[in-house]
Amino acid sequence: MGPGTTPRPVRGALAAAGSYAVIKPNPTAPWPASLTLRIAVLADIHACDPLMRIERIGGIVEATNALGADLIVLVGDFMADQRFVTRNVSAAEWAPVLAKLTAPLGVYAVLGNHDWRADREAQMRGAGPTIAGTALPDNGIRVLSNEAVPLATRAGPVWLAGLEDQLALVHGRWRFGRKRVGLDDLPATLAAVPNGAPMILLAHEPDIFAKVPARVALTLSGHTHGGQVRLFGWPLVVPSCRRYAYGHVREASDLVVSGGLGLSVAPIRFGVPPEIVVVELGAEAVA
Repeated sequence: MGPGTTPRPVRGALAAAGSYAVIKPNPTAPWPASLTLRIAVLADIHACDPLMRIERIGGIVEATNALGADLIVLVGDFMADQRFVTRNVSAAEWAPVLAKLTAPLGVYAVLGNHDWRADREAQMRGAGPTIAGTALPDNGIRVLSNEAVPLATRAGPVWLAGLEDQLALVHGRWRFGRKRVGLDDLPATLAAVPNGAPMILLAHEPDIFAKVPARVALTLSGHTHGGQVRLFGWPLVVPSCRRYAYGHVREASDLVVSGGLGLSVAPIRFGVPPEIVVVELGAEAVA
């Protein structure tokens, strides 16, 4: 996953996730040395039988809570909406399970493209609310849709911003004639954050990172599944026009792309096991 990364096998409840990776990105953007933060990142659950049963989601929740994170973030794609499954698990089932996630600074989420694509009524309206976007806050998890919130820490506030999905709406009926329209608004989202304030951005698809200004300390994304199938360490397919496939990327600022937990399109993972990502920021993380 790149420099500063420690993949770790897991035991007991953690085995529901497969592994967890600890990343210490040491952001290039100003970050107060006294502001230490441990963030657990969950991506791409894709709740469905038999690939991501409700029992497995419960195990992932238990595993995440055991990691002692200050903050838990979920970076989209809770819904499955795919072939090769016996059924898509409903939000009425998976949202109450995710409600058991707990962290001192809270649990926050953004939506992904599957959360929009699986909602036929939202697609027809061309707007929310979506099924996932309603189920999460109904179960105590705040969804950030082009908005930012301050989180109170002992070292002062840190801002958490979240984008609406960049591929939310699908226009057109045929596969190669479809146009995907995003509902994200990066400028408006960042405008809510005071200049100079430490900030973390949640964005389901990592491609937005090319436009993220240097004042954002860290962008957290999913969507790619790390390629889902990797041979000799390389993904066969990367659903990112900028090829942000997996791991820690440093450009104007820092990006971490999770390999995620579930599957889409094909019912197989190879060379990129499901994972929980733990990001550590601050003096203790880089010591």
